[in-house]
Amino acid sequence: MENEMTVGASNGEAFLPGFPFVKTEKLIIDTDPGIDDSMAILMAFQAPEVEVLGLTTIFGNVTTEDATRNALLLCEIAERPGVPVAEGSPEPLKGGKPRIADFVHGPDGLGNTCLPPPKAKNIEKTAAEFLVDKVSEFPGEVSVLALGPLTNVAMAIKRDSSFATKVKKVVVLGGSFFALGNVNPAAEANIYGDPEAADVVFTSGANIVVVGINITTQVKLTDEDLLDIKQSKAKHAKFLGDICSFYRNWHVKSDGVYGIFPHDPVSFVAFVRPDLFTYKTGVVRVETQGICTGHTLMDQGLKKWNSSNPWSDYSPVSVAWTVDAEGVVDYIKRLLMKY
Repeated sequence: MENEMTVGASNGEAFLPGFPFVKTEKLIIDTDPGIDDSMAILMAFQAPEVEVLGLTTIFGNVTTEDATRNALLLCEIAERPGVPVAEGSPEPLKGGKPRIADFVHGPDGLGNTCLPPPKAKNIEKTAAEFLVDKVSEFPGEVSVLALGPLTNVAMAIKRDSSFATKVKKVVVLGGSFFALGNVNPAAEANIYGDPEAADVVFTSGANIVVVGINITTQVKLTDEDLLDIKQSKAKHAKFLGDICSFYRNWHVKSDGVYGIFPHDPVSFVAFVRPDLFTYKTGVVRVETQGICTGHTLMDQGLKKWNSSNPWSDYSPVSVAWTVDAEGVVDYIKRLLMKY
C-alpha cells in the first residue's frame, strides 16, 4: 500500500485514498521478533499515521542476534529496506543468560518458517545509541514502542540523562497488573526478562504508557479471524498465515485458546488508537529479587501514606485499565488485511 500513500513534504501529514489527512507520528520499535512482534511491525509499516524511524532489537522471543535477523527480514518482506535496524544488548542489565521463549515462537522466532538470511545488515550503532541519537535529533517528536524486555530503553536513559524528557512517549508491552503473569503467577515475560531495566524505565520520569497482559489477553484473534487474514488479498497474507499457525497451536496447548492473543499488535493499537483503552495513573515499581521477581505493582493513589516508601517521589505512569476488544480486533484486521 506504500505506493498509494502520499506524505506531505512540509507538514509530515499522510493520507490514503478515501481517508482524511492525519499527522504522522515518528516511531522507533524496540522488538524481539517473534510472531506477534512481526504482526505489530507489519501493522506499523501499513499504518498511514506512523513513520517508522527504525527497529532496535532485543532478546526475549529469540536471542538478540536472531531478533536482528528477523527485523531485517521483516523490513524486506514489507519492502522497507531503507529502515535502519540497530542491534541491542545480548543480555539483561545485570548480565547473565537471557530467557528465550523459543517454545512459543519456534527456534527461528517466526514459527519455523525457515526463511533465507536477509540481504541487508544492521547499522553499526547500538540500539541505545540509535535511540538516543534519534530522540535528540527530534526532541519531543519520537515515540518508542517497546515490545520486549526494556534493556535497550534503560540503557538509553542511562546513556543520556535528558532522554526521558526528550522522548515523546514510551509505550510498553509488559507487566500484569492485578492479574496472573505468564512466566509464573507473579510475572509477565518482558518484565521478567530484565526487571532491573523495567524499574529504571518506569521510574525515569518519561511519558510512559504500559499495556499489560491483563489487557492483551482480553483481545483474541480467533481461528476465524486468522483464516480471514490468511485468505485475504493482503500482500502479507501468506506470511502471516504461515507464522501464525505455529503460534496458534501453542495457544491451544498452553491455554486451551483456539486462536491467539495478539499481545504486540494490541500494544501498537494503544499507540495509534489510545481512545480504544481507558487508563489509570500511578507510580509503578518492579520487584527485582525473590519469588516475585518481575512483578509490577502500581500505587493507585487510593491511600495517603504516613511515611515514604519505594513508590514515593516518582512520576506516575499510565497503565491501560480497560479495552474495547472488538474495536482493537477490527483495527488489527483492517491493517493486516490491507493490500
